Amino acid sequence: MKIDKEQKYKYNDNGRIIIPSESIIQTLPKDGGDKWNRLIFSKSPYLLQHSANPVDWYPWNNEAFEIAKKLNKPIFLSIGYTTCHWCHVMEHESFEDIEVAKLLNETFINIKVDREERPDIDNVYMHVTQQMTGRGGWPMTVIMTPDKKPFFAGTFLPKESNSSYNRPGMLDIIPQIKKLWNTREDSILNSADKIVSLVQKNNLTNISKEKLRPSILKESYHYFNNRFDHLYGGFSGSINKFPKPHDYSFLMRYYYKTNNHNALEIVKKSLYEMKKGGIFDQIGYGFHRYSTDTKWLVPHFEKMLYDQALLIHAYLDAYQITKDEFYSQTVHQLCEYILRDMTDENGGFYSAEDADSQGEEGVFYIWSESELKKVLTKNEYEFIFPILSISKKGNAIVEGNRVNIPYLKKTIKELSEISNENYNDYLIKFNQIRKKIFEYRDLRVHPQKDDKILTDWNGLMISALSRAGIILDEKKYILAAKASTAFIVTNLIDSDGGLFKGFRNGRIDVKGMVEDYAFFIWGLIELYQATLETKYIQLAKDLSDYQIKYFWDKENKGFFFTSDLEETLFVRSKEVYDGAIPSGNSVSALNFIRLGRILSKYEYDEICYAILDTFSSKLNRYVTGSSYMLQAINYIEGPSYEIIIKGDIDKNLSLIRKIQKHPQPNKVIIYNNDKNINFNFLEKYKSGPEEHPLIYICQDYSCQLPTNDIIKINEMLK
Repeated sequence: MKIDKEQKYKYNDNGRIIIPSESIIQTLPKDGGDKWNRLIFSKSPYLLQHSANPVDWYPWNNEAFEIAKKLNKPIFLSIGYTTCHWCHVMEHESFEDIEVAKLLNETFINIKVDREERPDIDNVYMHVTQQMTGRGGWPMTVIMTPDKKPFFAGTFLPKESNSSYNRPGMLDIIPQIKKLWNTREDSILNSADKIVSLVQKNNLTNISKEKLRPSILKESYHYFNNRFDHLYGGFSGSINKFPKPHDYSFLMRYYYKTNNHNALEIVKKSLYEMKKGGIFDQIGYGFHRYSTDTKWLVPHFEKMLYDQALLIHAYLDAYQITKDEFYSQTVHQLCEYILRDMTDENGGFYSAEDADSQGEEGVFYIWSESELKKVLTKNEYEFIFPILSISKKGNAIVEGNRVNIPYLKKTIKELSEISNENYNDYLIKFNQIRKKIFEYRDLRVHPQKDDKILTDWNGLMISALSRAGIILDEKKYILAAKASTAFIVTNLIDSDGGLFKGFRNGRIDVKGMVEDYAFFIWGLIELYQATLETKYIQLAKDLSDYQIKYFWDKENKGFFFTSDLEETLFVRSKEVYDGAIPSGNSVSALNFIRLGRILSKYEYDEICYAILDTFSSKLNRYVTGSSYMLQAINYIEGPSYEIIIKGDIDKNLSLIRKIQKHPQPNKVIIYNNDKNINFNFLEKYKSGPEEHPLIYICQDYSCQLPTNDIIKINEMLK
């Protein structure tokens, strides 16, 4: 067990937070006692991080707002997440500081929110912050009235105003707000009402008044092409570079549709450079959150589950099209990282790993030349230092210090060719040394692991592992996807068939939001495509019907972020922007068109069409802002295929596997191996002989003559 230097909270050897034992918590008074504040009763690792702050924190609950009204105090709302580096900095500078805490406690009712546990709250107040300041990010600070109406917003705030951050400090801001609240409360309330009205008005722009432009896919490709960084891959626009895998998945589908080789070249260059860069953990695998430079060299070191899942999809897409083993190896490495470090013993997947350890960002991942020389023999070091681009002076600057971040200037295959060595032998030697470095690194103090098991992010990983298992012939990936699915079904579905947000030391009692449904349904669809076990598509249908019932905007169409059974803030928002993760509406659009084709249920197709109509104005205006939704448009434009299998597949699995691996992205496979589930429309299709199932290739509910000839099937799917 490792204990941080201030003895606030403890970690086990894998970086999982322990604060303090449940038996101790049960003996504490309601306010947490002298050492702990109310957050000690939370399940969120992020809230637990702040449970020893001198700030009198409340979680988001009715009690906090009732006390604010009773005492006529404004609310200080702070939103972040456990692996957020700048959240740690603000905590250390301000929330752990007695002087700042005293001001906060005197002036406000202070509420702390984990954005991953309550993305609904984060979503609304992020829109507020962006509209008030022109930017967003975490930590996010919103000051509002006791009835939740904001009048001040910002992101990171230092303790004191200074030129280094070029931001006002807490010691200056809090007294000013306290004075204004005491002397000009009416003015503040009027200002808050205007801000709320503006946010509500902008939310109405979801209602579309124009048709989707027929050229939108081509326009989107050109936009990506114009921003493409030909030198390092990815897209220009800011110093930081984010992976955003669904952009590349769209471009590969555009290539498959149009045979535009430049679209594929953009993807190939970008995926190669990302994998070679420091943004990829060359020693232990897994992608970091983003790169702080254009070369993909110096990352922001946190690792998120959703990035790994979406990047598995992108690299699988590239492998299916190119058959380049560089991409399949990357997928194997990402899966190794997930199964080794991010999988709970009961099957769920953890959320993230921190950027920081021992109070510094990236220290777990960086190296000095002297340290590596101590770890390795002279021959091992001489072999690996040019591969990992190790420099005596350091190859990068992190936190003002010159250090080494392992990265590849050339691929292992290219380096083996330069060395005139057999590639497989060269790769084996590299991996033996890499594992030695990994084992040494494993003895370091690990970054904290956020061990929440979130329904939505697990859904993303289920979808990724299901595809990886089929495409790469790895049964263990499908078994892992099944285990996560079973965990969610067992622990996170209520008696009415709805989802909960997540799990940590028991269920997190927050109802699921649109992303939980959309992403988990996506996972179930892919798991059905991989296993052809009908129970998964039946569950996908049940959850989709629940999603329509409680999230669908019956008047203006599209899915709300929250269900109509839950708390509504001053605006009930809908999201369509595909940022680091796709929006719930984007994923739902593709889910419903695929479900409609699998179940021969045209009303599901109509849901997809309605989503596209609802957001067409935004899609027309920001053609690449919803790149995952572009995949749904591509699917509808077609060609798309329904592949119906009739007969016993167990005796001819090789044929079925070839169909499952086919790179055609706009296809679904339909097979019913459970007579208790209603697939009535399949009864009209004739079954083949026991040893040779018949395959029907259909388009828009119209099928060609059946066959079991894989050559003919491949021709039809082109």
